[in-house]
Amino acid sequence: MKNLIFILITFLTLSLHSCSSENQVEEAVLPTNLSISAAKVGADGSSPNGDGSGIVNFTISATNATSYKVLINNETLELSQNTFSYTFTQAGTNDYDILVAAYNSAGNTSVNYSLTVYVKTELKLIWQDEFDANGAPNSSKWGYNTGTGNNGWGNNESQYYTDRLDNAIVENGVLKIMAKKENYQGSEYTSARLLTAGKFEFTYGRVDVRAKLPAGGGVWPAIWMLGANFGSVGWPACGEIDIMEYVGNNPGNISSALHTTSSSGNTVNHKVTSITNETTEFHIYSAIWTENSITFLLDDVEYYTYNPSVKNDATWPFYNNQFLILNIAMGGNLGGTIDPNFSTSTMEIDYVRVYQ
Repeated sequence: MKNLIFILITFLTLSLHSCSSENQVEEAVLPTNLSISAAKVGADGSSPNGDGSGIVNFTISATNATSYKVLINNETLELSQNTFSYTFTQAGTNDYDILVAAYNSAGNTSVNYSLTVYVKTELKLIWQDEFDANGAPNSSKWGYNTGTGNNGWGNNESQYYTDRLDNAIVENGVLKIMAKKENYQGSEYTSARLLTAGKFEFTYGRVDVRAKLPAGGGVWPAIWMLGANFGSVGWPACGEIDIMEYVGNNPGNISSALHTTSSSGNTVNHKVTSITNETTEFHIYSAIWTENSITFLLDDVEYYTYNPSVKNDATWPFYNNQFLILNIAMGGNLGGTIDPNFSTSTMEIDYVRVYQ
């Protein structure tokens, strides 16, 4: 208990606003009515502590609050919104104390909240790239698709994918994928498409990618996965999991999608969610893939789950290995018209982590 009190004091002290002599005036406008509620995924009468996934969706309520801080499982989250999702990873049934503070210009108020969560299996980091060695991407982890593909990789795109340092390089702890306007091998643009095919492939788990997105009309960056049996069964029978797609012509939005033989082309199974500062700040793009569902998160906030009631090869090819892909396309069916003044733009990836 002493440790918890010390953590609470430290947690709040780090962000306290200086108080003026008009304490009573400031206290009158401090956030009030602060509370937090939790919805454990899969919780019911027989499983009150959740279905074992460890996923809990939280909602904070407060009057006159402009931002929040949450100390959860020894991790501090800074939030501008009042909802967030958190995945507990410690196996078994465990109790957690959560500290929540609501802020405005006058200062903060805080509450303590406790809950019990059941995790069937502890998630362990099984693969990662922290991009901590300058130069070319690690060849033991990443390969390349090069060229234009068949009709621009099937989406009428305008770039030529290369394996040059001009288009993909690790610098100062981040991977930089750079799309450029330049004449190269008959194309007007170059870019890079990195993939882990044949180097790292997996079935089920959580993927976290911390990235800053490129800007500009016509850019179409993506963080996604493709079935490792692509070469034998083709697309879309292999299954495709689009963790994040972004269109420079539609700033402030990202999307996630699933492609299967029952949903391709028009992309029936997808969701668009709003985002801010996507080209100037890093965000975490995540997917949690289980035997029964695939859930997508932005900065640990869940916004879309795919869980078809009927699972067969047409709706659920996601029981086989998949590999990771990072790329920036230019133009094409989704990227749209390329800004005639476009010169170059970069997607920066701080890390890629996979847990099981």
